[in-house]
Amino acid sequence: MIYFVGAGSGAPDLITIRGAGLLSRADVIVYAGSLVNPALLEGKKAGCVVYDSAKMTLEEVLSVMIPAAREGKMVVRLHTGDPCVYGAHREQMDALDAAGIPYEICPGVSSFCGAAAALRAEYTLPGVSQTVILTRMEGRTPMPERERIEALAAHGASMVVFLSAGRISELSRRLIAGGYAPETPAAIVYKATWPEEKIVKTTVSGLAEAAEREQITKTALITVGGFLGDAYDRSRLYDPAFTTGFREGTS
Repeated sequence: MIYFVGAGSGAPDLITIRGAGLLSRADVIVYAGSLVNPALLEGKKAGCVVYDSAKMTLEEVLSVMIPAAREGKMVVRLHTGDPCVYGAHREQMDALDAAGIPYEICPGVSSFCGAAAALRAEYTLPGVSQTVILTRMEGRTPMPERERIEALAAHGASMVVFLSAGRISELSRRLIAGGYAPETPAAIVYKATWPEEKIVKTTVSGLAEAAEREQITKTALITVGGFLGDAYDRSRLYDPAFTTGFREGTS
């Protein structure tokens, strides 16, 4: 059996209980060495064979996992954050389906959740934004035209930009061109939940200067939106005047 496991956002104790259990019982671990905290491997059992997928192609990863699974070994494919967000695990699952190899997915804490925790922020503030856009800038992976930064910025929603810290000056310009005001609050979160975590609060127009000042060029999320400000409406869920299925409101 093969298990796709989300490693969490960085801190080793942010992996799920299920994920940690799977990791401790694995015969073979294939992990994203460029992104996953290596401290997670300290709990592996004796004799477990570990492969760093940062140095491997898809075909090489499959050439390790499929034979091991056919031999009855337990394989953990350890992805950063949650595999469903920029995890490139769909192509692995399709290959396993074609080979008749069973697998399961154990979700993890995505880095965008870790970033919000580090910022002590809530992406979905009443009266500010009820939508969270997770995106990236195009690079070697192209973006559909309708998902260009400018098009997404037009919504004015809370936005989390992955895999784009190396082009932050261009990102700033395009966010403004798309509709965010230059003074819109923004933050750069470097290695959220890792020991070396760094938070840089700024504005959309100040992103490039802030990143250069802090020498941040990779392994960072850029968060944008009014949710980083101070103004918002009180939640009706806990408003004493609001009736729910569990209590009667005062009006």
